[in-house]
Amino acid sequence: MNKSLIALALAGVFAVPAFAEEAAPTPEHTLTGNLTLASSYRFRGIDQTFGKPALQGGIDYSHSSGIYLGNWNSNVSEGAGFPQGNLEMDFYGGWKGAFGDFGIDVGALYYYYPGSNFTGAALNAKHPGATANGTVHNGELYVAGSWKFLTLKYSYAVTDYFSLPETAGSSYLELNGAYDLGDGWGVNGHLGHLFMKDFSYTNANGTTYNGSYTDWKLGVTKDINGWVIGAAYVGTNAQGTCSNSEFYCFSNSLGNNGVANGTKFKDSGRGIAVLTVTKSF
Repeated sequence: MNKSLIALALAGVFAVPAFAEEAAPTPEHTLTGNLTLASSYRFRGIDQTFGKPALQGGIDYSHSSGIYLGNWNSNVSEGAGFPQGNLEMDFYGGWKGAFGDFGIDVGALYYYYPGSNFTGAALNAKHPGATANGTVHNGELYVAGSWKFLTLKYSYAVTDYFSLPETAGSSYLELNGAYDLGDGWGVNGHLGHLFMKDFSYTNANGTTYNGSYTDWKLGVTKDINGWVIGAAYVGTNAQGTCSNSEFYCFSNSLGNNGVANGTKFKDSGRGIAVLTVTKSF
């Protein structure tokens, strides 16, 4: 074979194709947003919209160092514990990092319900002299560890838990999983438990309840050209039987004194199917 042909062949073997490009570097600053339409809003398994649809959305900033900040919002029902309020605003920030298949996330989250107002609401039978006043809110610190498609997260309330008097120190432990099946399909699951601290509620039959409960979710998602369609079953063992006026029986209206004064009532922890459509941008 001609030496020039040999040289040409070797050049073809070792040459970098003209269309090959170096991988784009990770941007220093990233800004993303999301918008969701849900058939119902469940927070830790508890109904926040009295079974009605929710429009939700947020915006997130992240830095290449792992630091992030964000805001997320949703409509809510005043009967879910937010008298005169119909909006939830979440503000959060923290740091997250990845180490191979493992990850860690630490941060803080503040729940705020503008327009809501408690006035002398005695909501905790264990501390009848303590009352909730002003705007409903909740502040939490959290830490999470992940491995591949599993995440274990612990949240700790540094304020009264959603303005329930004397409940600071309540916590929530949850295990979440999200597995990619390929071709845009995915499955997800959740198991969580609320540890309510120093709280008591007296049911209509005279029994007492400390507010703690377990919740779960099992769902499936499908990504269609960037639109993620989701369906999930959500349930809890929270005490919400309305015939017994239990704590998690919510009304469609709530007075500033914390007493339900609506015309309709629902078990807010009942099992339900939730449908969602989400778009990230």
